Parts: sequence; C-alpha cells; structure tokens
Amino acid sequence: MSEPITAKISDRICQHMNADHADALVLYAQFFGGCVDAASATLESIDPQGMNLKAQVNGSSVPVRVEFDHTLKDAEDAHHTLIDMLKHARVKSQP
Repeated sequence: MSEPITAKISDRICQHMNADHADALVLYAQFFGGCVDAASATLESIDPQGMNLKAQVNGSSVPVRVEFDHTLKDAEDAHHTLIDMLKHARVKSQP
C-alpha cells in the first residue's frame, strides 16, 4: 500500500520534481495552469486535489494552482497522475 499524501510526502515530491523535472513543471504551469508565458516554475506543494506552483512570468513570481481531474489516493497515484498529465501536455503542446 502506498503512502497517503501528507506534508512530508508533499515535501518529498516537491524536492524531487524541482531537482529533476523542471521542464515538466513549466508545462504544468503553462498547459494546466493557464500561465502560458511561464519561463520556469517550481512545485511548492501537492495535495490530493491539486498542486501549487510558483511560475516566473516576465520577471515576476506568480502563484499557479493546478487542480487534478480526480482526488489522489496516495503517493503512487500522484506519481502516475503527474506522468499522465505530462504526457498529455506534451502531446497537446506540439505543433
């Protein structure tokens, strides 16, 4: 059984995403957060309903909330959901 999404799990996911998946965070902000001019983004927190990003837009830091299409059950669900969202955003953002 996977771990529920607690503050500790949120911190772990944020650290991993910010360190290893900066490109994905920008796509989340642009595609799902409607922040099309985001040049970069960091993941601030994640909860069962969504994620909070901080995007850099024209030199300003902008908070971006992205709601999930379902309530996450646990950390494993978060992992799969973030991957699915990234795949979807990559396909839809290609010319």
